[in-house]
Amino acid sequence: MTLFNPYALRAALPHGSRILGIDPGQKTIGIALSDVTLMLASPYRSVKRRKFAETLDELARIVRKEDVGGLVSGLPLSLDGSFGPAARAAQDWMTELSARLALPACCWDERLSSSAVNRFLIREADMTRRRRAEVVDKMAAAYTLQSWLDATAHADQDPSEDPGEAEAPPRI
Repeated sequence: MTLFNPYALRAALPHGSRILGIDPGQKTIGIALSDVTLMLASPYRSVKRRKFAETLDELARIVRKEDVGGLVSGLPLSLDGSFGPAARAAQDWMTELSARLALPACCWDERLSSSAVNRFLIREADMTRRRRAEVVDKMAAAYTLQSWLDATAHADQDPSEDPGEAEAPPRI
């Protein structure tokens, strides 16, 4: 499979399936799941990053168990929005994962997701550093997935048009 644009991914999903949100860190991969209505993202778990085949097996088990129909992965763009080596590596990894799992996928800007989650956990949840380390990856995956869900909620509309006057773009 190839990576879809964010709106085409939503349109390509089988009805009633979930989206698996992925925050691909260097040591830990955060995992989040959407509900079947594609309105709410929830932290699911963290997976220790290992060899690709081992990580693939673990993610495939989650995909089967949770009836996942597509993947959204965080894309670590540079703060200025440029596409650097980390973004290229994440995109290449996601392309391979999508192909091996035979699921449609897209990458979504994740800039500052981990720092936003950390700020929340410090200020609102008053979590210790140790406890934050245990949950930040899966919460960052949920943060990124929720951003995608919100932005593509009206996937049949061009986001630059007035919602009252939008015509559906061609399906890809």
